[in-house]
Amino acid sequence: MSEAISTKLNLNLISDRFNVADFGCASGPNTFVAVQNIINAVEDKYHKETGQNPAENITFQVVFNDFTNNDFNTLFQTLPARRKYYSAGVPGSFFRRVLPKHSFHIGVINYAFHFTSQVPKGVTDRDSPLWNKDMHCTGFNEMVKKAYLDQYSADIKNLLDARAEELLPGGLMLVFGSGLRDGVKMSETAKGMVLDFIGASLNDLAQQGVIEQDKVDSFSTPLYIAEEGELRQIIKENGKFTIEAFEDIIHPYGEFPLDPKVLAVSTKASFGAFLSAHFGVDMMRKVFELVEVKVRQEFSRIQNAKPGMQYFIVLRKN
Repeated sequence: MSEAISTKLNLNLISDRFNVADFGCASGPNTFVAVQNIINAVEDKYHKETGQNPAENITFQVVFNDFTNNDFNTLFQTLPARRKYYSAGVPGSFFRRVLPKHSFHIGVINYAFHFTSQVPKGVTDRDSPLWNKDMHCTGFNEMVKKAYLDQYSADIKNLLDARAEELLPGGLMLVFGSGLRDGVKMSETAKGMVLDFIGASLNDLAQQGVIEQDKVDSFSTPLYIAEEGELRQIIKENGKFTIEAFEDIIHPYGEFPLDPKVLAVSTKASFGAFLSAHFGVDMMRKVFELVEVKVRQEFSRIQNAKPGMQYFIVLRKN
């Protein structure tokens, strides 16, 4: 991210006020790390190219955006005490405009680029040809995949259109997320297998009479994990941004350490809120107790899974 700002950000964009926006900020603390890294990189570029002290010449403003039901209280109670910026919260869906025109210089989306605005119509309807019996789109048929991809494409188009209005000309969007290499199915990755264990655990609880089967069948998630080629195509067809960089982030331990406890807990952190909203917190906890058992039972298969993809995309507004 620092390298992208150093090489891709036009110095002419750095004036006496510099605005950063985090879309999908959640409640911290990851967002504080991201925005501070951005500010540090901007200051470093300014100092190297002008020889002047950025602290004396630039005022930084950071806006934190997420849905209206986001825990902004926790976010602002934990703001770093020695931060170098003024802050503001902006509630609202990032699939539409949430900021004035030409109001920020750099935006960041951290692991929120896989959301859709809604589950595709028909996916949770038993009588629909699009009904997806799986919890998520991990092993779905081509019709269900197309429904998810169509929904995702429309939503990302709206997201990019909104950011193009709000971003200053020449400004940057920095996007981190989880994706798939072309031709790899979600069900073939470790993360996809764990998602399938969630579905299997829900069905186990339904068979035990703990949950109603209809409630399980009506559960799906507003997520689409896109392949690299699909992401590139969506951005290209939108036409509002140029892809300045598209990097596959390689971690020493892969996408995450292959440990049963870590896999269960990390998936709970990512997907627990969806289950809690649909089934309640107590049921969510029971589900993940079963998930950890299934991960341990199927661990050898997970170890041989195809790798997922963590990407970093730099977009410049045209």
